[in-house]
Amino acid sequence: MPMFELRAHLGPLDPLPEAPPGVITVDFMAGERTLAHGIGRVVREASHLGMVPTETALDLLILAAFVYAADTRIPRLAFAQDSWSREIKLELPVRDPERWTAASPLLERLLRFLSGDVWKIGFRPRPPRFIDLLPARPLNAPPHDIVSLFSGGLDSLVGAIDLLAQGHRPILVSHASEGATSDSQNQLLEVLNKHFGKVDRLRFWISFNKSLLNPEGSREDTTRARSFLFFAAAAFTASTIFDQTTRIAVPENGLISLNVPLDPLRLGSLSTRTTHPFYLARWNDLLAAVEIPARLDTPYLYKTKGEMLSDCANPVVLRKALTSSMSCSSPTKGRWAGHSTEHCGYCVPCLIRRAAITAAFDDDPTTYSLPDLRGRNLDTASAKGKQVRSFQLAAERVAANPEIAAALIHKPGPLSDRHNDLGQLASVYRRGMAEVGALLEGVTAGPA
Repeated sequence: MPMFELRAHLGPLDPLPEAPPGVITVDFMAGERTLAHGIGRVVREASHLGMVPTETALDLLILAAFVYAADTRIPRLAFAQDSWSREIKLELPVRDPERWTAASPLLERLLRFLSGDVWKIGFRPRPPRFIDLLPARPLNAPPHDIVSLFSGGLDSLVGAIDLLAQGHRPILVSHASEGATSDSQNQLLEVLNKHFGKVDRLRFWISFNKSLLNPEGSREDTTRARSFLFFAAAAFTASTIFDQTTRIAVPENGLISLNVPLDPLRLGSLSTRTTHPFYLARWNDLLAAVEIPARLDTPYLYKTKGEMLSDCANPVVLRKALTSSMSCSSPTKGRWAGHSTEHCGYCVPCLIRRAAITAAFDDDPTTYSLPDLRGRNLDTASAKGKQVRSFQLAAERVAANPEIAAALIHKPGPLSDRHNDLGQLASVYRRGMAEVGALLEGVTAGPA
């Protein structure tokens, strides 16, 4: 298949030559000065909080939105040579094209590791009319001292509680998506506001028309590049806290961050790398290369999800908010069976959640579409049994041969940046698998 070529456009005041055949132009302006696709909205909301990012951070957010649009609107089955790896070329205007061009090899490597696609990113100068797209920065920085990702999941809830209990003044960053996740974010924020006082949050709702790149409106469901947009949103926010390098907390447990494939077939599309140590290290390299004063940090990399819950700085608030958090990979999939929007109880994130809550608190108050894992044999030809059996086999393999963890943690990607903590990473993987293994003890899963 040929390379899919896209170029970003800043409206009628950004003159461009006519696009060659096959090149699609995506407009990022809604009017003369307002950025489209939700970017202008978040700039306004940040301003209302006394926060103005740098122009470079804005360029990063536009780039991430462009990557997200390409990732979700170019179907792999139609535009990939092997039904997985697409070739995508993007070109966009930035304030400092020389700086971004120098960073493009790093950027392309980062994106290829994340999505499995071949990316080519090119830059050109912003037109003179748009050299400055942001209002003047305020004289005083906003009152925040850290940025924390706030997805609506259980790990992000623990991360926010711990920061607030420690006396930090975080600004929470959310990326709005489908309704269940957004509802969870709002409900959790209400609990935090009630117990800790007003907690600031900046919410990014970046969206594109379904037919943006093709009239049929077909899209790609894997959304691998969503984390690139989420981290760019955090860097955009962090750049508002000037005169310092701002820490961006990425609250994710070590088992999920490593995301070792449960079986040899779970590579590629079934092994996401959204918080993998190699990916985060390249992100920090990118932030340094384009001179955005921020740094991503995974404070729970050496903890299992159960350990995060057990060690939470305010267990009372955690227990009150727990059922409002959303961990399920697709909480609306049970509607066809008459279930409401809720945790399915058998996808990989749900199983890790169930294991963690059981390990930390014995009882789990979460409502699951599959409430009893032991109620019957779970058919391995269906999603219910397939995930359970894969986890059982992986957990049994590690329990029988604990030393194998030291090799398995290298399966999802290189750990060349982690020479000093490989033992800790292998240990958290073993403990995480043991948590899930304990949950699934006595569960039967096999052919119907």
